[in-house]
Amino acid sequence: MTSDPNARQVLDLYPYLPYPDRPKLQWPGGARIAFWVAPNIEFYELQPPAHPTRPAWFRPEPDILNYSWRDYGNRVGVWRMMDVMAKHGVRASVSTSVALMDHYPDIIEAGTALGWEWFSHGIYNTRFITGMSSDQEREIIRDSARTIRERTGQKLSGWLGPSLSITDTITDSLAAEGIDYTLDFFHDDQPTPLKVKQGRLISIPYSWVVNDALMFHQWHVSPSQYLDTLKHQFDRLYAEGESNSTVMGVPLHPYLIGQPNRIAVLDELLAYVTSHERVWLPTAREIAAYYYEHHYDRVNAAYHAAEETRA
Repeated sequence: MTSDPNARQVLDLYPYLPYPDRPKLQWPGGARIAFWVAPNIEFYELQPPAHPTRPAWFRPEPDILNYSWRDYGNRVGVWRMMDVMAKHGVRASVSTSVALMDHYPDIIEAGTALGWEWFSHGIYNTRFITGMSSDQEREIIRDSARTIRERTGQKLSGWLGPSLSITDTITDSLAAEGIDYTLDFFHDDQPTPLKVKQGRLISIPYSWVVNDALMFHQWHVSPSQYLDTLKHQFDRLYAEGESNSTVMGVPLHPYLIGQPNRIAVLDELLAYVTSHERVWLPTAREIAAYYYEHHYDRVNAAYHAAEETRA
């Protein structure tokens, strides 16, 4: 059968090693699982510049319905999330539209005081990087890094493409700019070394299938069904982590999970997770730092040795 060169190019972004055959990971304190929460605190423009490949909104502009619904998250929902997460001692790693730091500095100040990490989800969630040159995307990375450092004092460690947009060169650009991890890929339950031209970069599990946007927008599940799904996800990864530690990242959106009829899901989930022993509650930056120090070289070598054997 003839191979598809385009498919091979996609697969070549990261190496392959079957789940059962990998080197063993171990998180601090013998934790089975690293559990982290990723609020997507986004800023949308009411009438953004047109993009050649996709519309920013779902209805004719100005799409007041969808714009104001998302703005609910910044006005109300995120504050509910802060209260619930602080109650359980869980810090957030925030997928932030960096323009939010100009438009809603109160959120940045409050989250930083809670020990939250801020990483880049682009500048606006209505401006996609699809089709950009490497120079253009690297300027966005640099802009994000400057703004986050100025407003929070933090180094920019992570990246998620705005509205999940991506380019052919983004991983190389991220590594070249000193970014530690990306969430653009949804291919694993453990961190994965990525193939880049210079430097190093890993993918951290972002657990797309338990994203509240997917659950509530596309699958139309009830809050109780969503809570059951999250618990099942945790239970399986916790059990597997007995022999090889795993990661569960929960992507959330304040305009969805922060609604009055849904916030109890987050409260009950965090109560459930923190009731277990051998659970690590890091930020994404802390996952990356520990992985680089204790696992990266060994795991990366194993991945590449497996590829050479198959070749």
